[in-house]
Amino acid sequence: MQRNAYILLLATTLFWGANAVAGKLAVGHVSPMVLTALRWAVAFLVLFCVGHRRLRADWALVRSHLGLLFLLGFFGFTLFNVALYTALAHTSAINVSIEQGGIPMFIFLLNFLLFRVRVAPGQMVGFVVSVTGVVLVASHGAPARLLALELNLGDALMLGAVLVYAGYTVALRFKPAIHWQSFLMVLSAAAFLGTVPFVAAEYAFGALAWPDGRGWALVAFIALFPSLLAQVFYVRGVELIGANRAGLFVNLVPIFGTVLSILVLGEDLRPYHALALAMTLGGIFVAERAGRRLAGDPAGR
Repeated sequence: MQRNAYILLLATTLFWGANAVAGKLAVGHVSPMVLTALRWAVAFLVLFCVGHRRLRADWALVRSHLGLLFLLGFFGFTLFNVALYTALAHTSAINVSIEQGGIPMFIFLLNFLLFRVRVAPGQMVGFVVSVTGVVLVASHGAPARLLALELNLGDALMLGAVLVYAGYTVALRFKPAIHWQSFLMVLSAAAFLGTVPFVAAEYAFGALAWPDGRGWALVAFIALFPSLLAQVFYVRGVELIGANRAGLFVNLVPIFGTVLSILVLGEDLRPYHALALAMTLGGIFVAERAGRRLAGDPAGR
């Protein structure tokens, strides 16, 4: 179970790191709100084709939790991605990837404030170590630079998105016991409906851009990997090891996002990238052992 969770969460963060790079590549080829709407429309259609029978079987339970499911879809899927793709028009893909490393901190905080979920000292140590790796990437190997940074619109939007997704992760504890296909189908439908006002606003302000050839290719990629597979893997990972432990893996998003930005967008690879990756993985390892001990798992000793 632990190994499966780790594999699922590693794949999830790889796809999310790729999402920031794909969103940056989409600038000028499809507008942010149209991209968000299309990714969830495509995701819903794929899920409906393979899982409509499952939804019919789960419908009684879905209907009794429809309000909660639509809220989860709007905040976790619509609002987060609207902010992310808009942010990418004002800041770099690496910045957006790095700022997602703040999600575990907010998960810890919300779980403690709302549910008094205990955090082991080892988890806090692991969190600090992994976040230090994130800071190395953010500061290009010189953490003192962060003191001089100014928060632009893109960075501010992304920090708001981080808080929204942390809340979504914590709220997953309330999701009904339905099949993942039904769960994601309803959330994808809610996400698409939630983008309609944003697309209308984009059109009203003359900023709407329908995808060109590259735009459609990016829509297909984002719909399949960050939208479908990553969400399935993340929900299952949270089920297997809990929100606090699963959320810590989000610190890998800045690393994967940075590496993919180097490979795809042509940025230079620096020694501090390798150091940051080692620190992030090491921090996750330390926190995971502490989390397993806290949960009473002998393998964490």
